[in-house]
Parts: sequence; C-alpha cells; structure tokens
Amino acid sequence: MRVLILTKIFPNSVEPLSSPFNRQQFGQLARLCDVHVLATIPWFPGASAFAKWSRAGRLFEVPREERIDGIKVLHPRFAFVPRSPGLSGPLYAASLATTALRYRGKVDVVLGSWAYPDGFAAVVLAEMIGVPAVIKLHGSDMNVVARLPGPRRGLAWALPRAERVVAVSEPLRRAAIDLGAVPDHVDVVPNGIDRARFCPRDRVEARQALGLATAGEVVLYIGNVERHKGSLDLVRAFGILKGRKSVSFVVVGDGAAMGECRALASELGVDVSFVGGKPHDEIPRWMAACDVFVLPSWNEGTPNVVLEALACGRRVVATRVGGTPDVITSDALGVLVPPKDPAALAVAIEGALSQDYDADSVSAALAAPDWPESARRLHRSLVNACASNARLGAA
Repeated sequence: MRVLILTKIFPNSVEPLSSPFNRQQFGQLARLCDVHVLATIPWFPGASAFAKWSRAGRLFEVPREERIDGIKVLHPRFAFVPRSPGLSGPLYAASLATTALRYRGKVDVVLGSWAYPDGFAAVVLAEMIGVPAVIKLHGSDMNVVARLPGPRRGLAWALPRAERVVAVSEPLRRAAIDLGAVPDHVDVVPNGIDRARFCPRDRVEARQALGLATAGEVVLYIGNVERHKGSLDLVRAFGILKGRKSVSFVVVGDGAAMGECRALASELGVDVSFVGGKPHDEIPRWMAACDVFVLPSWNEGTPNVVLEALACGRRVVATRVGGTPDVITSDALGVLVPPKDPAALAVAIEGALSQDYDADSVSAALAAPDWPESARRLHRSLVNACASNARLGAA
C-alpha cells in the first residue's frame, strides 16, 4: 500500500520540535507501507518580510525537501490568507493540486492529518487522482477550528465523503459523526508512547542532571506556551501556591503567550522557571524530575504529554477536556479540574503534592499503545479504506 500524507503539523528544520506524535507515528507507519509526506508550509506574498511577527514568515526558510526519520518529506507551499479560515480549505487544495497530480497512479490512499484544511483538501485531491481519502482528527482541529462557520461547512462536506475517519479519542469520534461522518467508517486510533524512553526514573538523579534543587517539590508543565493551552491560568495557579515555599514551578516550552506569562509571574511575585523548548529526547528527564505534571488546556484530543507523564510514573493534574478523561480514569493517575479555573487548578495541585504515590504503579496503570501498535491500527484503517473503495469500484 502506498500512502500520500498531507499535513501542516510536522517537524521541519525551522521547527524541529513540532508535532513529535506525527513524526513518531508516521515513522512507524513507513515500516509497514510506502509513505510519502507533504508537510505543507503556509505562504502569502511578501511572507519573508514578516519573519519577526508571522509564523509563515519564519517558515519561509524551510527547504523544499528534507529527510526526517528516514522519510522523504516535501514541503510544498500553500496560499494562506490570515484571519480567513473559510478560505483556507479551498486555497489549500488548489495550492497542492499540481503536486498531488504527480502522484496519480503512484499512491493508493490520501491521508489528511488535521481536519481542516488538510482533511478537506485530502478529499478534494483524492477524488482528483482517483483514490480514497482518510481524515485524521487530533483535537483542536475539531474542538476549535470546526466550530468556525467556514471550516464547519467545509468539514460537513468532507467528512461524509472520506472513506475512513481516524480520531485519536472517542469524543473526537463523536464530534466527527455529529458533522456527518459515517459512524461505521470512524475509527479510534490512540496515539502511542515510547515505553523504552518514557518510564519511571530516579527523581534525584534527574534533578541533579538538570541543575534543579534536589530537595522540595517540582510542579512541571511541558508544551506550547499559548493562551488556549491554559498557560496564563497555570501562572495564576502558581501565584496562589507561592506561599508553599518548598515548591518549584517549571515551564518547558515556548510560544506566543510567553511574554504575557513572564509579565504575569512578575506581577504576582511568583518565581517560575521558564526554560524554553527542549528536544523530545530530553523530555523524559524533565518528567522524571517532577512530582506533579500539570496540563491546564482549554481543549485537547488525547494529549501525548499526559500519556508520557503517566508512563514516567508521574501523577497528573489536568483539565477535564477532550480525551483527557479517557486517560485519567482514577485518582491513582491524577486529578481533573474544569478549564479556565486557576483556583481549582491550584487546589488540585496542592492536593496532588500532598499525596504520596508509587511511580511504578502509576506507570503500570496506564493503558496506552506503543508507537508500533498505534501505527498498526492506523495502517489497518488505511487498508480498510482501500478495500472499501475497491468494493465500490467493482460494484
């Protein structure tokens, strides 16, 4: 089977830390079939002149072709009109049409990884080259983007036409069906984790390696520092907890809300260590160093960072959104709180810090596939899409 993947969420030389879940899953998928990746780059006239203010400007330097984890990755540009989400699907498909036509007769299925515009474009382009389309859903693509009028109309058209839809959680599966996806054609394929890398490790040893104090407690956040990730809510919760002198607060990551978070921490008089983004290979050590991991997002699919924290044997305090409740299913694994509620977040963090737990037991209680198994399940969905399309063609 030959698979053409369209996605705007994939690593590149400018953003090497982006979307490690796709990199890992598609890397494993490439061991099962022939994979071609079009990791798209947004473009508009004069984009390079806006590098200081615009992500599209920064990505101007991404080369047209790279090899990532052994996979040949092309970076075609797509026309992008800022603040016009309704146009993004048609523009995305039109921008990729010439490139996609080169794959006529060379691929068996098109996979759009991100509902809109990628999934929408996958359906359009798959019809052009005469193969089935599969749409993979992640979280914010359905919980945020799909609620906007233009993208919602586009997905209401595309989802019923996809031969299969792959969702990383049951709530996303239901959201796809609500927008018209055929129920029997929607598969839940959880993201995986690397159990060899993400496993319980000695906390003191990890802190020494990272230059953190070995005494006291560490509360950790890892991810994009953005408003919708609850980053400001987290800093406000830290402000409530600042009287607990034995606690250190650490934020690993970067993003558009970093300046606001630093300013808010200064205003509240709370000492937060903002250490910036770190390579994925270093994340297990940061996990090992903490006592409690926190994810205060306003929306999620099934957050891989929560799976990784639990695999490392660290209890989690997270918001009750998306597929997170499907992961944190008992008090042994962590605590769920409402989103956008810093006070509730602070109470939950304090409670979690006061509760002793066994790291090995937490890790063993996590029910999640590894990346090879996650890729096998995705491969099965893609095979079923091809088989269904073949039956329809024969009929």
